[in-house]
Amino acid sequence: MGLSNNITAVVNFIALLSSIPIIAAGIWLASKPDNECIHDFRWPVIVLGILVLVVSLAGFLGAYFYRQCLLAFYLVSMALLIVLLLVVLAFSFFVTNPDGSFHVPGRAYDEYNLEGFSGWLRNHVTSPESRWHKISTCLAGSNVCTKLPEDYVTSDEFFNSNRISPLQSGCCKPPTACEYNYVNPILWVNTTNPMDNPDCYMWNNDQVQLCYNCNACKAGLLGNLRREWRKANMILLVALAVLIWVYIIACSAYKNTRRETLFRHFKQGWF
Repeated sequence: MGLSNNITAVVNFIALLSSIPIIAAGIWLASKPDNECIHDFRWPVIVLGILVLVVSLAGFLGAYFYRQCLLAFYLVSMALLIVLLLVVLAFSFFVTNPDGSFHVPGRAYDEYNLEGFSGWLRNHVTSPESRWHKISTCLAGSNVCTKLPEDYVTSDEFFNSNRISPLQSGCCKPPTACEYNYVNPILWVNTTNPMDNPDCYMWNNDQVQLCYNCNACKAGLLGNLRREWRKANMILLVALAVLIWVYIIACSAYKNTRRETLFRHFKQGWF
């Protein structure tokens, strides 16, 4: 191989490696209980990572075996994937920017207000009601709430824990404003009249109901999605920077390869 082809093969191998954290981020997102219950959010990042892997492999093979058609396919396809990844990142940052969390005195964890999140996220996840019914049923069948009594025995342990996820904060207990009395993290007793909050009346100690039909649960789910996608976005942002850097080098190397090819053909025809 010529020098330019060597460079192209190396940078495409780097691009191939950069697809691994993208796929890993997608698998991590898909494995989360909230994403398992929202099928639309599970696969986009994984699919995008696999496409980057396939295109990078085509570019590597094209450079290694000196196949101009594969290199051309790589340059066009990778440009489209970089634009797509940029759009996904920009959209994800935009819809996860509003933060519906608020601090509750005497609690280490936050609680969440549904109106504090972006309209697109609210509408896509929590409405219509039939969609939320499927999501809440899925959440009730998971171990999101049922594992809490194993981790926390006393109220002090529970109230002072900063490991309570937004999903658990919203779905596994009644809102703090309802002033229910703690028995365990998923068992609460109401000894006073609830506040003027619909969620206070929605709470049920039945393990398949809890607060899964509360607005607080919907807000907690959005809070979980926001937190997880923000973490994944950091990985995708680094991967995007690497892909852009690799693409610029690959374009330059491809131009040099074409010059070498033209010069060789010219030289063979000349002599």
